[in-house]
Amino acid sequence: MVRKSAPVQVGTFGWGEANLTVTIRSQVTGPLVKVHVVDGQHVKGGDVLFEIDRRPFEAALRQAEANLARDKAQQENADKEARRQDELLAKGVASQGEFDAARAAADALAASIKADAAAVELARVDLGYCTIRAPLTGRAGAVLVHQGNLVKADDVVLLVLHQVQPILVAFCVPQRELPAIRSGMAGARLRVRVFIPGEHDRPETGDLVFIDNQVDADTGMIRLKAAFANAQQRLWPGQFVTVVLTVREDPDALVVPGRAVQEGQQGQYVFVVKPDLTVEVRPVAVDRTFEGEAVIAAGLEAGEQVVTDGHLRLVPGAKVEVKTSLAGGAEPSP
Repeated sequence: MVRKSAPVQVGTFGWGEANLTVTIRSQVTGPLVKVHVVDGQHVKGGDVLFEIDRRPFEAALRQAEANLARDKAQQENADKEARRQDELLAKGVASQGEFDAARAAADALAASIKADAAAVELARVDLGYCTIRAPLTGRAGAVLVHQGNLVKADDVVLLVLHQVQPILVAFCVPQRELPAIRSGMAGARLRVRVFIPGEHDRPETGDLVFIDNQVDADTGMIRLKAAFANAQQRLWPGQFVTVVLTVREDPDALVVPGRAVQEGQQGQYVFVVKPDLTVEVRPVAVDRTFEGEAVIAAGLEAGEQVVTDGHLRLVPGAKVEVKTSLAGGAEPSP
């Protein structure tokens, strides 16, 4: 039995969630001429995923640029005519109506130039949409539309990208845990460990980053999320994992090995070693367990020794052999 720092933890189950999910669709209509991604591929932000036939959009851009050049030339001539009419009006040769008409024509062409410039910009944007690039680094799902198909603007989904570095793990805890969790988050970021089935000796460690803004009224549970760097991509969206959230550290807890605590008809108990190396049965109250150890709330004092092995051979008053251990363990004598 020793006093040491022991974490206050909440254990539950959770599941992986992509940090970001992007659904890829075409923003223009045209034949899909090339697919640069394969099912399940890891892609980097900016990588080309799909190409749509550019030729109609290149022609549209050239037409818009030609219209802009034409209207600029006409606008320059209209400005000269407006200035000439202004001079003639000052000399009394031209009428006010002729000047106003020339000025209006010049202004109309100036407005047309603005519209033409906007049309050129729109044509450039549409041409840029012919090359579909990855908006983030992540893992591609199945390619849903293949080369040769006609795609329409904002129609079918071409591909779904999941960002898995970092990744989130979502889980739910009872609402009674919420005050302690919120109090812990006020002081520092809370640590979360997840254990992957079949790999319990290699937990991933992350930070609690999200507490939902309401408790589920039907279940009395509240949803939380933790973020993990996932450098080796061991965590995956939709994957079920065991979650251990450390709410705080208890710096002066009474701790015994978990195997020392036994279950009886009257509740939990331990065999305590007396000074004469005989044992007595002592009821105890276990506050919580963690990593194979039990935190004792009542029934023991620091420094007392407890039996950790061979309980089936023990009765009150039996002799035991003390073996040195950090937790004050003992075993029955042969």
